[in-house]
Amino acid sequence: MRTMTQLMGRPILGLPSDLDSRSTLTDLLTGVRTALLTLSVVAAPVFGLWVLAPYGDDTAQDAARAVFGLWLLGHGAPLARGPQDAPVTVAPLLLTAVTAVLLSRAGHRQARRARGRGWVRWRSPLTVYAGYLLVAALAVAQCTDPRALLHSRAVADLVAVALLAAAGLGHGLWSGLGRPWALPRLPLPSAYWPDGAGAAVGRALAGWLLALTAGGGAVFAVAVLLGSAGQDAQRLGGGAADWLGLLLACLLLVPNGLLWAASYALGVGFAVGTGGHAGPLGTRLGPVPDFPLLTLLPADRGPDWHLLACAAPLAAATATALLLGRAATRWTPTQTAAVAAATALAATGPGLLAGYAAGGALGPGRMSELGPVPWQFALAQSAWLLAVALPGALLHRWWLGRRGDGAGPVVRARVGAYRLVCRLAA
Repeated sequence: MRTMTQLMGRPILGLPSDLDSRSTLTDLLTGVRTALLTLSVVAAPVFGLWVLAPYGDDTAQDAARAVFGLWLLGHGAPLARGPQDAPVTVAPLLLTAVTAVLLSRAGHRQARRARGRGWVRWRSPLTVYAGYLLVAALAVAQCTDPRALLHSRAVADLVAVALLAAAGLGHGLWSGLGRPWALPRLPLPSAYWPDGAGAAVGRALAGWLLALTAGGGAVFAVAVLLGSAGQDAQRLGGGAADWLGLLLACLLLVPNGLLWAASYALGVGFAVGTGGHAGPLGTRLGPVPDFPLLTLLPADRGPDWHLLACAAPLAAATATALLLGRAATRWTPTQTAAVAAATALAATGPGLLAGYAAGGALGPGRMSELGPVPWQFALAQSAWLLAVALPGALLHRWWLGRRGDGAGPVVRARVGAYRLVCRLAA
C-alpha cells in the first residue's frame, strides 16, 4: 500500500532533469511579467488618482506616460520635466527598494534552472533579463513623447534600468544557488587578520548600517513631530486627489528622508540647493519648492540642541564596538584593531552608494543639488567607526577578558582556576 501511494504521488509524465526546462518564449514572458508586476506598483495609485482628479484635460494616455516616467525614475533613471527639460534625478527610494525585492525574488525562482553547464546554465535567467529590458524599452519610448510629464533620456535610462535589473536578478540567483562565488580570503598575515575576521566584519558592518538607519529614522521622526509638514500639506492640498497625491509622493521619498537625516546626524549634513546646506553645526537655506517634506528642514540657526542628533551615530558606533568586542575575545589587540579598521573601511562602499542614490536634482539652477554629498557621507561613517568603534572594541574585549565572559575556554579556565585557588586559600 505504501509503494502504491508513492507511485500515485508522482507525476504521470515525469521528464529527466536535463529536459525539465521551459521554452525561451516562456522565459521571455516571465521577464515581461516581472516588469509588469513592478510597473503595477506605480500604476495602481497613479490611475487611482487619475480617476479621482477633477481635471478634464488629462487623458488615460497621459496617466500611462506618468506611470512609465515614475517607473523609470524608481530605477534611478535620469529624466527631464517641462519644455525647458529641467533635470529630475532624485529617485524615490521606496519604489527602488520594492523593485529590487521583486527582481530578487524573480532571480531566486530562476536559480533552479541555472544548475546546468555552459550556455544552458544561464539561458533561462538571461532570457528573463531580456524580457524585463523589453518592457523598459517600451517605457522609454512612451516617455520620449514631448507631451509626457517626464521626458526620457533614452540611453541613460536604459542603462539605469539594466543595472538595477542585473543587480536584483543577480542577487536572487546568487542566493538561490546557495551563495556561491564567495570572496576569497585576503592574503594577510594571521598576526593582523585572524580566522573568522571576515564574518565578524560582515556582522559588524550590518549592525552599523541597521543602527545608523534606525538613528536616522529617529531624527526624521523628531523632525516630523516638530515640523509643519501636516500644515503645509493642508495648505497645498485642495481636494482628495491632491491630498492622496501628496501623501503618495511623501511616502515614496521617506527612505530618502531617512538617509538625509542620517547624513545630518553624522555631522556632514546635506545640500539643499546650490549654496544651501543643512547640518547640526549650522543651516543656511534659500528659497525651496512648496513640498511637505522640505518644511522639515531646520531654520537658519547656529549649533544648539541640534547637536543632539549626533547621538544617533554615536549609539550606532557603540553597538558596532560591542559586536566587534564580543567577536574579538580570542584575538590579540592588534588583530582587534585591524578588524575594526577594516570595518570602517568597508563602510565607505555602502556610504558612497547610499549618498549617491539619496540625492539628485529636482530642477535647474538652485535645485540641481539636493541630498548628501556621497564622498562626505562615506568618509563620515568611516570617521565615526574609527573614532568610536575601534577604541570601543578594544575596551569591550579587555572588559570581557577581565570578567572572563565570552573569552573562550582558555581564559574562562584561567579565571575559574584563579577563583578556586582564592576560595581554598580563604
